[in-house]
Amino acid sequence: MPSKKELIQSAERAKERAYAPYSDFRVGAALLSSGRTYTGFNIENVSYSLSICAERVAAINAILDGAMEFEKIVIAANSKEFPYPCGACLQFLSEFAEDLDIILINGEGDKKSTTLKELFPKPFKVSELK
Repeated sequence: MPSKKELIQSAERAKERAYAPYSDFRVGAALLSSGRTYTGFNIENVSYSLSICAERVAAINAILDGAMEFEKIVIAANSKEFPYPCGACLQFLSEFAEDLDIILINGEGDKKSTTLKELFPKPFKVSELK
């Protein structure tokens, strides 16, 4: 199982591969699932609504490999602020984890820990519609 330090290094490496020619806001993510690390980075598009976040790319990589129980995610960005996941990413991640440890790293190298439940206590669920 990768250590916290190894997950952080994976997220930092993924950040460097981000495709962000319009905003230069580079984000990398390293997701731990089933003892393996899955990475992703943001991919922008000139039509911004077609862009995809690093968190969802990492999650999709895990799902493609059959890993569907998420444990921890590290999100690193090149900004001064901490790179909190957007609402779409929080909802997407909540499908595969009731709770998830989240480590945020800004461009200064500062770290902050939180959880999926803290950031997104009431995800949408179809069962609540019945």
